[in-house]
Amino acid sequence: DADGRTVGAVQKTSADSVLVPWPFDDLPARARKTVRVRVAGVDRQFSAWSEPGRVEVGLTTPEDWSAVFVSPDWDEDVQADQPSPFLRRAFALRGPVRAARLYATALGVYEAEINGVRVGDDVLAPGWTAYDKRLRYQTYDVTDLLRPGRNALGAVLGEGWFRGRIGFDGKTRALYGDRLAFLAQLEVEYTDGTTERVTTDDTWRSATGPVLASSLYDGETYDARLERAGWSEPEHDDSGWRGVRTVPRDLGTLVAPDGPPVRRVEELAPREVITSPSGRTILDFGQNLVGRLRLTVSGEAGRTLTLRHAEVLQEGELCTAPLRTAAAIDSYTLCGEEAETFEPRFTFHGFRYAEITGQPDDFDPMTVRAVVLHSDLERTGTFDSSDTLLDRLHENVVWSMRGNFLDLPTDCPQRDERLGWTGDIQVFSPTAAYLYDSAGFLASWLADLATEQAEDGVVPAVVPKVAIGLDSATAAWGDAAVFVPWALYERYGDTGILAAQYDSMRAWVDHVASLAGDSRLWDTGFQFGDWLDPTAPAGRPDAAATPGELVATAYHARSADLLARAAEILGHAEDAARYRTLADETRAAFQAEYVTGAGRMMADAPTAYALALCFDLLASDTQRAHAGRRLAQLVRANGYKIATGFVGTPLICDALTLSGHLDTAYRLLLQQECPSWLYPVTQGATTIWERWDSLLPDGTVNPSGMTSFNHYALGAVADWLHRTVAGLAPAAPGYRRLRVEPRPGGGLTHARAALRTPYGRAEVSWSLAAGELTVETLVPPNTTAEVVLPGSDGAAPLLVGSGRHTWTVPFSSGEAELQPLSLDMTVVDLMDRSEAARVFKDLLVERIPEAAAFIDSGSAASHGDTTVRSVGMMLPDGEGFLVELERRFSRLENGAP
Repeated sequence: DADGRTVGAVQKTSADSVLVPWPFDDLPARARKTVRVRVAGVDRQFSAWSEPGRVEVGLTTPEDWSAVFVSPDWDEDVQADQPSPFLRRAFALRGPVRAARLYATALGVYEAEINGVRVGDDVLAPGWTAYDKRLRYQTYDVTDLLRPGRNALGAVLGEGWFRGRIGFDGKTRALYGDRLAFLAQLEVEYTDGTTERVTTDDTWRSATGPVLASSLYDGETYDARLERAGWSEPEHDDSGWRGVRTVPRDLGTLVAPDGPPVRRVEELAPREVITSPSGRTILDFGQNLVGRLRLTVSGEAGRTLTLRHAEVLQEGELCTAPLRTAAAIDSYTLCGEEAETFEPRFTFHGFRYAEITGQPDDFDPMTVRAVVLHSDLERTGTFDSSDTLLDRLHENVVWSMRGNFLDLPTDCPQRDERLGWTGDIQVFSPTAAYLYDSAGFLASWLADLATEQAEDGVVPAVVPKVAIGLDSATAAWGDAAVFVPWALYERYGDTGILAAQYDSMRAWVDHVASLAGDSRLWDTGFQFGDWLDPTAPAGRPDAAATPGELVATAYHARSADLLARAAEILGHAEDAARYRTLADETRAAFQAEYVTGAGRMMADAPTAYALALCFDLLASDTQRAHAGRRLAQLVRANGYKIATGFVGTPLICDALTLSGHLDTAYRLLLQQECPSWLYPVTQGATTIWERWDSLLPDGTVNPSGMTSFNHYALGAVADWLHRTVAGLAPAAPGYRRLRVEPRPGGGLTHARAALRTPYGRAEVSWSLAAGELTVETLVPPNTTAEVVLPGSDGAAPLLVGSGRHTWTVPFSSGEAELQPLSLDMTVVDLMDRSEAARVFKDLLVERIPEAAAFIDSGSAASHGDTTVRSVGMMLPDGEGFLVELERRFSRLENGAP
């Protein structure tokens, strides 16, 4: 207990070493204990005791609170920017303090201070939840900030998500309420054992200060001349301050956080200072990031520095068009002190470049720092390989996750959106769970999803639900209700997340079943479908090559199957049987409607095949083999360039691998022409883009009006890098058993994945040298691994226990020797030779410019057995075309430019 006494001990016999149920009585609110553990192995010898782990219970019921929300005593126009209110109260403590806790939250965002010292290091607390149903409070140990006698507690509030501008219509404000308010309960325990509370009530005082505007989208305006020196210290004269109003609020909505808060996690110095063509000073931080600037400046009172932010430059100037209506401008007006430091409190921006104007002549821009903000999750997984572009792609995925995991999983961090799109995290959650400990973070978001779910089970497209018109059922987006809990269960082994979300999962599947009806085909209503398929027409990102109804029915079958498994795990036998039947019937309906007997999809598009293969929607091995061959043909015929959107892209490499076309998956992965994963890398990208061509090949920004340079969804391929390229995957929930199955290819000579699993560190690495493959693995304590090495030819996996293991086996890449270039090679074989395909296309463009669409559109897929000679003879002056093509082929074979 708090006095260091042992108040309980228990011994349990169990094979489990993770998520072992709490063996003692439930702890009451405010309880503080420490726990130590020791373990015994099969030899029954006990380890030493662990270091003490702290356990503390917060406030668990509304009755634990005596504080009330307080708001400044004035009226405001909530449709316009308003200054941030400052709130304070002085109080006296009668003696030395043994322990003290501050429980606090706000309607809006807040920073608290005690006796002139900032409380905690949270940023934008309490974060963003479905405020009307769930509002987080924070707990701070403030023992060291208090002293006997006079003290003061204060807070400054910002508009944040609660009252600030939000959504992408550019107009929505005060969505959750029109009054900012603060709730605080300071509980003090004296050394003599007595206690006292200081709470927010109608005795508090309020005033405005230097923060004149605090918009997440538009930035912060700060006038240092309006600072109130010592405002949170007991001696401050607040006689000129106004009173407060109490704000009624259901305290039953208060919840403790499930994950860490947003914090300042890193600082970056400028990589370069640029003078733009217009003469402006622009800082390049070398990394697209999410956060804000910190600078120190000296100058005369009244001088204003203006800070503008953007992800990219165009023609040497900040390109702010992708921000749409988000201004992303911070301004600071000096008070005239010798050195003044400014960092905004209540905003964040997505940027690589920052422009500063209004600075004094002696200001050194190299002293500015970019402060990186995101939820302070613990990094758990890494990946590296012998390919520097591939490693940069993986690093881009990490940075996009960091930037968009700012309190909840958003689509983008820079424009007037920044919303919790369900489809994005649905495809990315396995990757997220590998890269960072995301369990609590995503559990909190899933709790919001469940509370925002309609009574009929519809899941809104964004959570929290703030976007008008996005509350109809849409496949892949609404299916986050099932896929995300399942991904967390797979990666962390916690059945508690399935139990917590089970009613939500069931409500979603039941609603879709009602939409599909007896046919089991979900073929009505709007669908996002394979969103941003690069072959979709401009202005219609939903009009993908794979019809939305096919995507919807495939997802319905998969969600029903996952729900059946969850029901079985949780012991709901009747539900498990019912949803298993639903999944089987939907799978059969999918086969009857969308698949030929041979295994060809009625929608002859890569995403259709990827869904069918990865979601196990085909009836036989023969169908699966045919579908895999056809998918590989489509990829080859398209020159190994991406032809999938949000739905198909996370699946296509797995679909190719599962169907025996690993080399094709590698060719697709390592393609550098647009559209591809590596094209942005070759263009200098440091995060994942929303569109494959967010930056066009001519260096201009895609003018679509929906162009983000920080969007993690298409980076979901990183999960394939971890599981297949490196070969580290869970074979049982929570990595209780590992699957070690590296699949070398693509010319890589080594790859490595390392992960802190719930049981400890796991590693897989492999390297190629002199025709041999060496595989090394580290298996955590109390786990096993099933190992499949290349060349095992279907043999049973090797089973190994914890510890380090090494194998060396013969290895051949299996790549066939390239045949000489010939006019009699097939078009598909030509597509396999990227340089030859480029020569072919260039000649087409010279002779018949419009014929280039033959390749760009993937039309070659329908001419797989057609020879290059046959295609040439279809063209005007076909003989001349073929003579010139043969000459260029010869030059290419001989290494001529």
